Amino acid sequence: MAVPKSKVSKQRRNKRRTHYKLAAPNLVACPKCHTLKPPHVVCMECGTYDGKEVVKVDEAKS
Repeated sequence: MAVPKSKVSKQRRNKRRTHYKLAAPNLVACPKCHTLKPPHVVCMECGTYDGKEVVKVDEAKS
């Protein structure tokens, strides 16, 4: 069983954990409707991807 050889201080423990953090999500504006969306994903507001309509979106929802 693993047993620590010596005590790890709070400062050393916290220094090791400085890189354990959440990354903020990347968001880009849709070129057609200008809503924020993740990159390389179909826009859920207008249904376009790479300037082409991929998904038909009901106008009643908008």
